[in-house]
Amino acid sequence: MKYVLLLACLAASSIPASAADNQRPNILWLFAEDTSPWMGCYGDPINRGHTPNIDSLADRGVRFSRAYVPAPVCSACRSALMGGQNQIRFNAHEHRSSRGPAKLSLPDGMKLLPQLVKESGYFTFNLGKTDYNFVWDEPATYSLMRKNRADIPWEDLKDNQPFFGQIQTAGGKNNTTKFPQDRKVDPSTVTVPPDYPQNQIYREVVAQHYDAIRKDDDFIGEVLAGLDEAGLRDNTIVVYFSDHGANNLVRHKQMPTEGGLHVPFIIAGPAPYVPSPSVRDDLVNLLDLSATTLAWAGVDQPEWYEGQNLFDEIVVPRIYVAAAKDRLDHTIDRVRSLRTDRFRYTRNYKTDRIFLQPQYRDDRPFVQNLHQLYRSGELSPTLTEIYFGERPAEEFYDVQQDPSQVHNLIDDEAYADQVQRHRELLDQWLAKGDDGIGEESREELAYQAMDHKWGQAVNPEYELVREDHDGDGLSDKWETINDRDPDDGKLLFQFDCGGWQTEGWTATDPDVGNIAGRLGFLDFPLPGGEAMIARNGLKLSPEQNDGQLLVRLQAPPSTKITLLAAAVDETLQPIGSATTESDDWQTVAIPMHPAKPIAEIRLQLRGKPDSIVQIDSIHIE
Repeated sequence: MKYVLLLACLAASSIPASAADNQRPNILWLFAEDTSPWMGCYGDPINRGHTPNIDSLADRGVRFSRAYVPAPVCSACRSALMGGQNQIRFNAHEHRSSRGPAKLSLPDGMKLLPQLVKESGYFTFNLGKTDYNFVWDEPATYSLMRKNRADIPWEDLKDNQPFFGQIQTAGGKNNTTKFPQDRKVDPSTVTVPPDYPQNQIYREVVAQHYDAIRKDDDFIGEVLAGLDEAGLRDNTIVVYFSDHGANNLVRHKQMPTEGGLHVPFIIAGPAPYVPSPSVRDDLVNLLDLSATTLAWAGVDQPEWYEGQNLFDEIVVPRIYVAAAKDRLDHTIDRVRSLRTDRFRYTRNYKTDRIFLQPQYRDDRPFVQNLHQLYRSGELSPTLTEIYFGERPAEEFYDVQQDPSQVHNLIDDEAYADQVQRHRELLDQWLAKGDDGIGEESREELAYQAMDHKWGQAVNPEYELVREDHDGDGLSDKWETINDRDPDDGKLLFQFDCGGWQTEGWTATDPDVGNIAGRLGFLDFPLPGGEAMIARNGLKLSPEQNDGQLLVRLQAPPSTKITLLAAAVDETLQPIGSATTESDDWQTVAIPMHPAKPIAEIRLQLRGKPDSIVQIDSIHIE
């Protein structure tokens, strides 16, 4: 790698001042959507020989083998590249924010990459989507904007050099229904990554992504041919890359994993701007492309930029690349992840929801298949833990040995020193600024809480802007979405909503830890033989909740469950108790006859020290 970087440095240092001043190159980004690096030039055996146009760029340019995007979703990634810094630094981290009534503005003095280039004398254009998470000035940013990415105005570009343009390609979103049958990939020939079910549905998903890349390669061939026919090739730098991983693999798109963040990245163009054909194996953040583009255009890099010129006189290999995930459509999350040479460390901040939260792809066969396999008990224990298990606060993977991130090593003592090192690296990165610490405004939450084409919102954050008329601690809208009765006024907790596993229950002692178990359950230990879980924010009618509190659970025999309750402005009082008879699943009943409206209830559990309790449901009958 040092040899490759030296070549890059020598090539970059040979750029004459006159070339920068008078003959600046054209710069063309071919920005693909939802595409993993499954091309022939990346050594993929299925697409070897089937991506000739992308491969041709690699043959005459620089292919980056370890390039990573700053976010695993289009709008956050694209916003970051336009801003030159990670999206969490300037409040561009929430997917498709500023679409509703709450608008976000760029920080004072901050300009987008195309605007900086345009102000230096470039003609700037974009064909296709923009998808930026803030209000921006289109005329100041682009000389030409078209939503149609296929109608490329070559004559206009010939007359307006130098130009910086983006042509958005469909990538993984290509509709391959009518793709020629003889060019389609046979699902029986593909390898499904080990973090997905090994069945026909997922073989078809993988095969279709290959087909989508082949179709995109055809479009890229048309662009390259147009560039040649217009006589623009010799002075145009062409960059091919993607905004994140495959769209129909649920641990790729939207997830800060190797699959979600690792993308193809190839630069081809004339000397001295692009070195001789080579492969770069150093870790690259796509924010480096923003910095490199400014360098090609002869524009000084603003102080807020986080990238580096990939072909500078001195290229310092990165120790790590970091990324962030926050709200995606209506699905709220907060994840930060960091990749070093060998390892990936991930921090999950919202552990009261499973990995496979309700999301925009829920009605698609590959997501439904995961749920069906889970409900039937046919999903392997490993995949059950990945998709439907308790969300770990931290994850740590040896991605050289385990690129699909199947084996979480966070508790493996052999890696304790490396885990601590990666914690510190992530802390250093976050110390530069993270706007994801707080939640969005109530106005934005209210907008996202509405029913949209991408789904219905079920995360607890939306409860702040919803009403709970019957006082059971769950908003009317949330109960309706989850097939509950919003008017019955009765306690009913089933823990089967992956976007809010706990349904508002919390442990009163931090030593108990995360009480959210796998989908459908609470799950927690009894440290020292005791734990207490609480649910407040109630306004329960005495009449509607006069009966028995039924708790279905699994715990060691002789575990005692005591119910405590409190009215508004009153102290908790013990109501009654029950004891488990065996370690099998069972339902215990505790009489409950409140005289006043109930504001809080608690369950105190006492039993074998460090034993595990699982609760399936809590309800009044």
